[in-house]
Amino acid sequence: MRLVIARCSVDYVGRLTAHLPMAPRLVLIKADGSVSIHADDRAFKPLNWMNPPCKLKEDGETWTVTHGKTGEKLVLTMEEILHDSSHELGVDPGLIKDGVEAHLQELLAEHITTLGDGYSLIRREYMTAIGPVDILCRDGLGATVAVEIKRRGEIDGVEQLTRYLELLNRDPLLSPVRGIFAAQEIKPQARVLASDRGIDCVTLDYDSLRGIEPENPTLF
Repeated sequence: MRLVIARCSVDYVGRLTAHLPMAPRLVLIKADGSVSIHADDRAFKPLNWMNPPCKLKEDGETWTVTHGKTGEKLVLTMEEILHDSSHELGVDPGLIKDGVEAHLQELLAEHITTLGDGYSLIRREYMTAIGPVDILCRDGLGATVAVEIKRRGEIDGVEQLTRYLELLNRDPLLSPVRGIFAAQEIKPQARVLASDRGIDCVTLDYDSLRGIEPENPTLF
């Protein structure tokens, strides 16, 4: 990655024209060929940019970025270069999100008694004809329970669980099957619909499931 801080103007020539007057800016040139121009007051969004495939040609004070397919151009006029450095970043491993639904499912399956005393796991990702139920388990009385897990519980999640329950209750080896809608946050409309469908709602505390005690312990 190449970082250039320069006092420059920028002209975009393509489907329309745009002009950035002379001012100090950061020019970011990435290994994928993309070029973006940044100011210090626009958070992460660039003032202008060119996505790959594109090519940068430096001709003295004039730098021209040309898109390989459309022919569109960014023309940078460099009045003064204040900084110019290149850095090899290597292959990025990508973003690893904490607290996604898969993690919640894994943790809840591991700590299935979070749902109540006597609960036992049948299996995760119990397959049905329309997709897998996140968790299938039995409650303390031995009844079958299907659990749908979301980070944010909304109406569509309740509808999804309703469809699973309809299929599962056709299986005489599982029926009767009731549902639990579990999420870190459940919208009021989703709670109302779940109650109308006979589905219980459980709010999950991700830190507690990971074994991190909250500063202010709360019940579900």
